[in-house]
Amino acid sequence: MPLVRIEAIEDPATGRFGLAIHVPPDAERPFVTTPPRYASAAAAETDAIAIIASLASLGPERSGRG
Repeated sequence: MPLVRIEAIEDPATGRFGLAIHVPPDAERPFVTTPPRYASAAAAETDAIAIIASLASLGPERSGRG
């Protein structure tokens, strides 16, 4: 069962993409969004995965989770 939903969202004014993070995943409105700084949805999604992976590899004591 998913705990979060992460989506790339396009800013119609700039054509760039940001991220919307929904907690819980079926929430109507995002918990947090980023500015539209990505050139494509794929770039936004790839960066989200990279951020999550880098924090997970730090371990709880260095990531602020422990």
